[in-house]
Amino acid sequence: MKKTVIVSDPQIMGGTPVFRGTRVPVQTLLDYLEAGDSLGDFLKGFPTVTEKQAVAVLEEMKEHLLVPAHA
Repeated sequence: MKKTVIVSDPQIMGGTPVFRGTRVPVQTLLDYLEAGDSLGDFLKGFPTVTEKQAVAVLEEMKEHLLVPAHA
């Protein structure tokens, strides 16, 4: 089973989904990208998140969004 890079734990940021091993909310990455900032800008602002983690989160989200609907 693949280990997710997103963690939601009531003891960390009140259960807000964060990057594993950090206190950086995943929503922050989405906010940066929505505002037109680059992945590099996000990584500079949050050095505890690695590029590999950020890309893995985006891939994980893509997988969830692109699951075919069962009719």
